[in-house]
Amino acid sequence: QVQLVESGGGLVQPGGSLTLSCVATGGTSNDYSIGWFRQTPGKEREGIACISSHDGATYYAPSVRGRFTLSRDYAKNTAHLQMDGLKSEDSAAYFCAAGPPMGLSLRPHFYTNWGQGIQVVVSS
Repeated sequence: QVQLVESGGGLVQPGGSLTLSCVATGGTSNDYSIGWFRQTPGKEREGIACISSHDGATYYAPSVRGRFTLSRDYAKNTAHLQMDGLKSEDSAAYFCAAGPPMGLSLRPHFYTNWGQGIQVVVSS
């Protein structure tokens, strides 16, 4: 059973950068894909980025494409979400999740294991 812990959240000014990390324990990197999601109160969880289990293929939501970069350190079972050009509308609770090794998806139902989430606030 894969367990996930996010880190790196916090307060950042508009236009700034932040890197979120997701450390996975209880599995090996080739066993699962990783997705990043975000959610604000009263809204549905939004899938923003995902990365495959073995070849590093990625897919991004239009809302973050070109600003966010998702990568994996397979040796350390860690995924990093580099967020640049942050906007106030990027403020949310961010979650990482582990899913099946085959395929890429931004749909929450694709994923079976979730981290607790971490807060990102973009404000001046």
